[in-house]
Amino acid sequence: MSSATVEAWPEGQVGFASRVRRGFRNWRRTRPFWGGLMAMIAGVPILYFPYAHLSLGGLTVAMATTAGAGSMIIGLLMIALGLTAWFQPMVRVFCGVATTILALISIPVSNLGGFGMGLVTGLVAGGLLVSWAPLPPKPAAEGADAGTAESVAAPDAAPTAQLPAQAAAEPPLEHGTAPHTPAEEEQR
Repeated sequence: MSSATVEAWPEGQVGFASRVRRGFRNWRRTRPFWGGLMAMIAGVPILYFPYAHLSLGGLTVAMATTAGAGSMIIGLLMIALGLTAWFQPMVRVFCGVATTILALISIPVSNLGGFGMGLVTGLVAGGLLVSWAPLPPKPAAEGADAGTAESVAAPDAAPTAQLPAQAAAEPPLEHGTAPHTPAEEEQR
């Protein structure tokens, strides 16, 4: 195919599509997207199968049980937990634990967890939600000289407390001596 026969997209459409895609990618990376999506997907079979009328050949099988209300609650809660994890990433651990517990509760309540489809997907979703962590922020001086960024920040930096490992690395004090600061040493 020659380049003359290929029609180019107008500039505005390519820019808009790539901006939308880039915006969605940035939104997706700041939250447990895949765990939330799988939690919502896990809620669907748990919610659906107790109310479905499946037909196998000429035979209609009704899966409705007395636990239909329990299945509906579990399915809707799993969908709500997936959405909550998307829009409130701070509660991702709660959502993951609750999704895992609801997936396990769906075994006796909802036809073996939606015939295993909701159960397995819910367990994986719970693990993804619990294990997700936000990326650390990018350094402000990215691409700039790292030495200048440290030298600017060093004079204004407040003194920090020592970590236990740093305090243990110092030599122990002798009995009856007090620690001396460098200013006291200069005065002697």
